[in-house]
Amino acid sequence: MKVLIGVDPHKASIALAAVDESGQLVECVGFPQNRAGLRALERWMKRFPERRWAIENAGGLGRHLAQRLAAAGESVVDVAPKLSARVRVLSTGNARKNDRLDALATALAALHNERLPTVEPEGGPEVLRLLSERRGDLVAERTRALNRLHGLLRDLVPGGVPGTLSTTRAARILRGIRSQVSTARVRRQLASEILHDVRTLERKIADLDERIGAEVEASGTSLVEIFGMGPILAAKIMGTIGSVARFPTKGHFASYSGTAPVEVSSGEVVRHRLSLAGNRQLNNALHMVAVCQARSDARGGAYYRKKIAEGKSRKEALRCLKRRVSDAIFKSLMEDLQQSLCNVA
Repeated sequence: MKVLIGVDPHKASIALAAVDESGQLVECVGFPQNRAGLRALERWMKRFPERRWAIENAGGLGRHLAQRLAAAGESVVDVAPKLSARVRVLSTGNARKNDRLDALATALAALHNERLPTVEPEGGPEVLRLLSERRGDLVAERTRALNRLHGLLRDLVPGGVPGTLSTTRAARILRGIRSQVSTARVRRQLASEILHDVRTLERKIADLDERIGAEVEASGTSLVEIFGMGPILAAKIMGTIGSVARFPTKGHFASYSGTAPVEVSSGEVVRHRLSLAGNRQLNNALHMVAVCQARSDARGGAYYRKKIAEGKSRKEALRCLKRRVSDAIFKSLMEDLQQSLCNVA
């Protein structure tokens, strides 16, 4: 008997509901989220030789189980929590809710949706995502440290320190500060410590940039051939997207990146507005590439100025350019995918 197993994961437990091809419940079980519980789950699933898995939030609380099953060759799809919530709301039962009902709702949501993303074993894109997130954390911490350093120098130097503050400039300013006031000495000491922290963070960022560059080069991606795209942005995009095969068309990819306009038509009035949905991290990366192209004399810059000449505002022209960048990235990633498949064959 073919079954689809819906999974509702939690920190301490896992609820499972197996349904047949018609959506009828076969069995509901639960296991603790630990090694013993996972071993018991693996023994239980052998009762169903023909099985598929639907895991709610496979990128969050369900990541460990989803990757464990995918690595073992199981067929696993990711169900967004809002999909299973819709099934639960529209079902009968007086709005009852518990873990096993949530697992059943996850299974039913996957049973009637054939376009759910497939969970693949983690590989190169996941490495790039982890490195990009680490770099983002380091850059954010460096920015916070520089802001604190600015605040201390504001009280040590008359009028503060205008403009961009680099470590070299800050060190030169601190060397010129001499004061016998106790509070000023403490501020100078703290500023020196923060300056040391900033230099440490900059070294870590530089080392991480080299590692990211090496990973991107090893991947052989053609993304870096797009004007305005460097290894850092390429790693961020590849890590955010994962497998581009989950997008049927460039329109679906544009919708995911938030570069496709949203239709808000009513009756005979056809209108579109700016999309604020989609993956904002990916949208930000595309925005940086578009801004770089708009300032250049390359083809992207010519297209941007053409849209302005047609009467569009600068923001509207930039949004048009972002959509072209989105299409170019999708095309590049699809070519990389085809090339990798040919190499495997």
